[in-house]
Amino acid sequence: MRFFLNTCRAYSTSFPVIPRSRIAQFARLGQIDNARKVFDELPNKTVDSWNSIIAGYFQNNQPNEAQLLFNEMPEKNTVSWNGLIAGYIKNGMVTEARKVFDKMPERNVVSWTAMVRGYVQEGMMVEAESLFWSMPEKNVVSWTVMLGGLLQEGRIDEARRLYDLMPEKDVIARTNMIAGYCKEGRLSEAREIFDEMPRRNVISWTAMITGYVQNNRVDVARKLFEVMSVKNEVSWTAMLMGYIQCGRIEAALELFEVMPVKSVVTCNALIHGFGQNGQVPKARTIFDEMKVKDDGTWNAMIKVYERKGFELEALDLFLLMQKEGIKPTFPSLISILSVCASLASLDHGRQVHAQLLKSQFDTDVYVASVLITTYIKCGDLVKAKLVFDRFASKDIVMWNSMISGYAQHGLGEEALQIFRSMFSSGMAPDDITFIGVLTACSYTGKVKEGLEIFELMKSKYLVEPKTGHYACMVDLLGRAGKVNEAMNLIEKMPMEADAIVWGSLLGACRIHAKLDLAEVAAKKLVQLEPENAGPYILLSNIYASQGKWSEVADLRKNMRAKCVKKSPGSSWIEVDKRVHMFTTGDSRAHPEHAMIMRMLEKLGVLLREAGYNPDGSFVLHDVEEEEKLHSLRYHSEKLAVAYGLLKVPKEMPIRVMKNLRVCGDCHTAIKLTAKVTGREIILRDANRFHHFKNGFCSCRDYW
Repeated sequence: MRFFLNTCRAYSTSFPVIPRSRIAQFARLGQIDNARKVFDELPNKTVDSWNSIIAGYFQNNQPNEAQLLFNEMPEKNTVSWNGLIAGYIKNGMVTEARKVFDKMPERNVVSWTAMVRGYVQEGMMVEAESLFWSMPEKNVVSWTVMLGGLLQEGRIDEARRLYDLMPEKDVIARTNMIAGYCKEGRLSEAREIFDEMPRRNVISWTAMITGYVQNNRVDVARKLFEVMSVKNEVSWTAMLMGYIQCGRIEAALELFEVMPVKSVVTCNALIHGFGQNGQVPKARTIFDEMKVKDDGTWNAMIKVYERKGFELEALDLFLLMQKEGIKPTFPSLISILSVCASLASLDHGRQVHAQLLKSQFDTDVYVASVLITTYIKCGDLVKAKLVFDRFASKDIVMWNSMISGYAQHGLGEEALQIFRSMFSSGMAPDDITFIGVLTACSYTGKVKEGLEIFELMKSKYLVEPKTGHYACMVDLLGRAGKVNEAMNLIEKMPMEADAIVWGSLLGACRIHAKLDLAEVAAKKLVQLEPENAGPYILLSNIYASQGKWSEVADLRKNMRAKCVKKSPGSSWIEVDKRVHMFTTGDSRAHPEHAMIMRMLEKLGVLLREAGYNPDGSFVLHDVEEEEKLHSLRYHSEKLAVAYGLLKVPKEMPIRVMKNLRVCGDCHTAIKLTAKVTGREIILRDANRFHHFKNGFCSCRDYW
């Protein structure tokens, strides 16, 4: 909440109006050289013309030039000295302002108030208070400035005592006090001052309404809003934001529709509001209907798409933004980087990185962390490491990103090396660090190292193991075939096992065909997440792999009864800066369907010659063998790889992303595809990366 300070005083002066006005006008436009030319051409320079050009230099951030001119003045008055103080304060040079204040021949209340304001603006409240109480005389502006300083520091009770001492309370002081009380949640005291005001302006009304809004009393705010005699854009926006913040988006829309002027700010707020409430199409409607858009409009719509999982739409809007000549700002670039990471859109990620470099944002630690994450999720670990190595002072997020990145790519030893370097650098690991380290051990079969690190978490690193760490350990033991030990660990957990823990156990049971424990884990998962299809699918996999089709049918029936739906498998690939989506079993939606089918036929022949034998256990239906093979053939990742073989240049790796875990048959098929075509294929599934080359995978078939 802002406090309103009286920032200017009016002086009665006699001067040639036109030249002085032209000097001030040029200065306001940033044309200080033109202002100086007008000044230099004046035949008779008055004190006021000198004051005007000096103020112009301060306004254009040239304090040294202003001081030189001040030194040349043949005659100075108190206004000249006050202008010098005010100019230094506007440029944040409060020490220089104090030097001027101390040596000026004569001070008035404006001089003292300007100096107090300077200290307040710089947060130097000790100096401000000392000077304020030393003032030989104070006016209402002096009191208001001091009051605003106390309120900005949250010293509400001291501010009230000062307020009570004020001999005269103007509307600014009263409004500031209302805003201060509202900020602290003391609405009754704020309302008392509001009700006692002899004269209120639109700012006073808006401050009180904003106070109610910020303290979740929107209905009271609306009642006050309705009795306002005069409303401005800020009043309407405050009321609109109240409805948006409390999730009453329909009420916000009703208010928006009756607004006399729909400003860009209010439209942007409504876009955010619809986005937060998941009404993305309505947010886009507001965006499309806006005749005037600012940077905030584009940023808001891109952010809505990014936050709500509309990555392709976010990318399209970003491209449209650039096509229309709108220069991307920091927020939009960060949002698009997150989208690039989600889609693994390496080309667009590189483009955004270049723009960040051009705008000199790349030196920011937060930006570096987002860049590292983006390159990791795009499968470019080399580039991620280059960004990481550029920073001498790394924060915990950067270290954790690299550890998790190596883990996801199955590079356990590299992840552990980064962990050791982190600890030796003096950076203390946190709970997220250990999630990454233990995941790296799990994905690469480093059971001994994982157990040692888990045991040392609390004693050496002073990090208390949480549910997520136990889930990693269950995964570590389960993947290594130690399923019973994993179950024992769950039983000894000091807290209740959550869905992630039981999911890890169920995944291990699937790998090692432990039907008894799989059923235990699946039942627990169904209790914890009854609408999640995951446990049903994994248990179906296990039943199907053992030919237990009646059990598969029962599971399917149970899923239908509970309205549980399996997320369709989908994969995507970026070609020529466009993302192409594929869904399992449906290739016809793609405009180049026929070409993809011919490539799949060609691949089928090559794979069979190389010894590929489709594994029907990954088809979850009791159907004829021919139907199983047909189903496997059209898994989304195979469609995406086929398209990549057609479109991606031979010297470049084919990068494919999948929303689910890659099945065993596809894993085998893509390994052989990489061998028979001589191509490098990088697949990112829901859990990790698989780098296929020369018939081998980076996971060493351990996933």
